[in-house]
Amino acid sequence: MGGLIAALYGVVAYVIFLATLLCAVGFVENLGPWKTIDSSAREGLGGAIAVNIALLGVFAVQHSVMARRGFKRWWTKFVPEAVERSTYVLFSSLALILLFAYWRPIPTVLWSVSGAAAWILMGISWLGWAMALVSTFLLSHLEFFGLSQATARFRSRKTPEGGFRTPALYRFVRHPLYLGFLFAFWATPVMTGGHLLFALATTGYLLVGIALEERDLVAQFGEAYRGYRREVPMLLPLPGRVLRSDRAPAIRER
Repeated sequence: MGGLIAALYGVVAYVIFLATLLCAVGFVENLGPWKTIDSSAREGLGGAIAVNIALLGVFAVQHSVMARRGFKRWWTKFVPEAVERSTYVLFSSLALILLFAYWRPIPTVLWSVSGAAAWILMGISWLGWAMALVSTFLLSHLEFFGLSQATARFRSRKTPEGGFRTPALYRFVRHPLYLGFLFAFWATPVMTGGHLLFALATTGYLLVGIALEERDLVAQFGEAYRGYRREVPMLLPLPGRVLRSDRAPAIRER
């Protein structure tokens, strides 16, 4: 694949991701003119649960399998390494679009709050979205979404080597990106059956994904990541569990 084509492919995949992210926020927060987690026609409870679990399963399998190092080694025999990450981002976006398009609402209200409590929950949810986005910039936003890799050849540069840092939020929890998503998914003033199913399924997926991701990180970085894991909690900040700068593992930037 030529450098220009790879760069254009990476840009297109990134633009599709941005549009999908906007739809995801509107979907979860019940905002915007498009379909949301609690909108559209209703149907039987059993059918709605089956369809929604299948849709969530498609995303979970795609997102987890394509992120594994073993799959990447096999996949890059057919897909140029320069666009491997962009292809992952594109497929993830398509899986989410499929979920948004065919999601079945379960409108039964499990809790509903108003007034100050509602504003607090909405604030926590928006804080979660912001935390997730900021987490990508704390490492390398462009590399995280494949743009750096896709444009490297066009700029006559080597594909950036994988690595990671432990800046800011990463000194308090190992996965601030996932913690942000949990805030965004669970903090809602109106919790319906469909929203609860979505929150439970994505929480389970995130926990499994963390286990798989950390297995790969240990294989890649060895004792450096094991030390980081001993020092910093996975998701919940704990008193006294903050990575000090003089004890940070010697690891490369993403």
